[in-house]
Amino acid sequence: MTVQILLGSISDREVAASAEKVLKELDVPFQITVASAHRSPARVEELVRSSKADVFIAIAGLTNALAGVVGALTTKPVIGVPVSGKLNLDSILSVVQLPPGMPVAAVGLDRGDNAAHLAAQMIALRDPKLAERLKAYKKKLADKVVDDAKKLETTPA
Repeated sequence: MTVQILLGSISDREVAASAEKVLKELDVPFQITVASAHRSPARVEELVRSSKADVFIAIAGLTNALAGVVGALTTKPVIGVPVSGKLNLDSILSVVQLPPGMPVAAVGLDRGDNAAHLAAQMIALRDPKLAERLKAYKKKLADKVVDDAKKLETTPA
């Protein structure tokens, strides 16, 4: 089970790096490439139609049309990641304000890491080993909160 990460441009690489880190940590196979909905729509279509991926992550700024275009080309889950810049609201709205029948999951601005976690959770529905890795990851997060609370509570004011 795999994830296909599509970047609207190479400038979105930093946001994608956080997704890659999570997918590697969870041992989820992925591919990553650049394909612009506006500048290379035929490339986007070819990549989506030929992909064996189970989940797509579309990372783009300005008007993130990439997520909607990918969603229009597949029945597989698509997660849109709006990228911050001069027009943050445009990027966010272009992911969350799609027409009926064109659902795309949305994560927060620049949250490639959350897109990767969501993709892993989707895949884990059919992959019990990945589900266990996700449970262990979430336990680690909860344990850190408890540890932080203990540090705060034992530190004199």
